[in-house]
Amino acid sequence: MARRVKVEVTKKTSGLSSLEPIDTSPFRVAASPGFIWLTILAVWLFSLLPWRSWEPAPDLLLLVIAYWCLNEPQRVGMVTAFFFGLLMDVHDGSLLGVHGLTYTLAAYGTLRLSRRLKRFNSVVQCVHMLPIFVVAKSASRLIEGWLAGEWLGWGWLWSALLMALLWPLFDVVLQMPQRHHEESDGGAV
Repeated sequence: MARRVKVEVTKKTSGLSSLEPIDTSPFRVAASPGFIWLTILAVWLFSLLPWRSWEPAPDLLLLVIAYWCLNEPQRVGMVTAFFFGLLMDVHDGSLLGVHGLTYTLAAYGTLRLSRRLKRFNSVVQCVHMLPIFVVAKSASRLIEGWLAGEWLGWGWLWSALLMALLWPLFDVVLQMPQRHHEESDGGAV
């Protein structure tokens, strides 16, 4: 009789139903290409405003490109990041390629960690994205400081921190159309 109880207990705890996912949110529907490019272009136009001259201001275009590199790597990648980085270099009148390097490094880091990042919710993702933003921003600041011949300060770290803190908000906002689409299906599988 003791053997029978032991066998029954093992059967109940070893099934697949006892496993729980790390992220309990529903699977995401792929975003439409039009929505992806609309968000990138809208944020790019918003980034052309003079508020970006404030050093601790978050680079929202970098944030959106990194977000889409994670969630839609087939449509947005390092080429897109470099192209928009060059556009920001031309707009700012800075050394050509500095923003391109920053955006490409952030896209590369995001793509490199994408398998890990997709397992977590957006709050945990922001902790993983902070080093990516810091490395990407520090590379460009080191180049600019080296060419200027002086250290440009630590104000850019606030920008990287603010971008990491904005990551969950951007996750909610950019996934809103897909979640609305899931709700309107009526639970059809």
